[in-house]
Amino acid sequence: MNDNDAVIRKAIEWHGQPMALATVVSTWGSAPRPRGSHMIVHGDGRFEGSISGGCVEADVLQRAADVIAGRAAHVERYGVADGDAWAVGLPCGGEISVLVQPVSEESFAPLLFDRIAQARDEGRALTLSTDLGTGITREGVVEGQFQNRYDPPRQLLIVGAVQIAQSLCALAQAMGVRPVVIDPRGRFLTQERFPGVELDDRWPDEAIAARRPGEATAVVTLSHDIKIDDPALAEALRAPTGYVAALGSRKSHAARLERLSAMGFSEEQLRRIDGPAGIDIGAVGAAEIALSIAAGMIAGFNARG
Repeated sequence: MNDNDAVIRKAIEWHGQPMALATVVSTWGSAPRPRGSHMIVHGDGRFEGSISGGCVEADVLQRAADVIAGRAAHVERYGVADGDAWAVGLPCGGEISVLVQPVSEESFAPLLFDRIAQARDEGRALTLSTDLGTGITREGVVEGQFQNRYDPPRQLLIVGAVQIAQSLCALAQAMGVRPVVIDPRGRFLTQERFPGVELDDRWPDEAIAARRPGEATAVVTLSHDIKIDDPALAEALRAPTGYVAALGSRKSHAARLERLSAMGFSEEQLRRIDGPAGIDIGAVGAAEIALSIAAGMIAGFNARG
């Protein structure tokens, strides 16, 4: 998953100004940035984003200046440069191809940045297709062209404002996943315990339904209270939630599955629940348990592509 949020925001902020967009369109070996990564370059030299982690940005800035000055969109290929690897090559040994195109109606239309932002705000994925020969980008899937999919931002709905949730919030934020803590128990759910985190004191089924969880949403129940956890899991299973997990022992998870089965959920639906939650790393203590859950969440997201 590419982190192009800052690039999209900056491109919208610079609307109407001369700009060029650099995009990683292919990678080989130990490429420092994934396919689809962007860097936006303003006509005055300012830029946002990264296409190589710093290895070839200086050269791409010059290519972008050329495009802004009138050169046609084109693809540049970067690998290890003999005797000059640190200047315009990739010392990691990988190779990348970068498309540099003008932000214009004839190439990458400025409105496309707004379309990406709108889709992400609505929790939808959006795919753009680019003809690498002409440098023209259009919305939708076009077979045979370079396709870049912009997924909605990932969010983690944590049910139960317990100690593990505090560590899990910090880990989620560090990974670019927006945490929300849901708990109807006011004494647990306080800004003092969860500074800078969105809090929701509704009953979890109502709170989760209101957020319309999709493939980019994880729901993790931590409260150990059946009245709180079970409705949350039921609502998560009714939606195409990307990752669903529940804390507890194997014995308690078996009992949980029986209760959910009695509510009408099929075996296939119940297999979506990661329980006990997380990857088994022999975790001891709240922080390590949170780490195992965070790892399980990322594995679940990535397994869905």
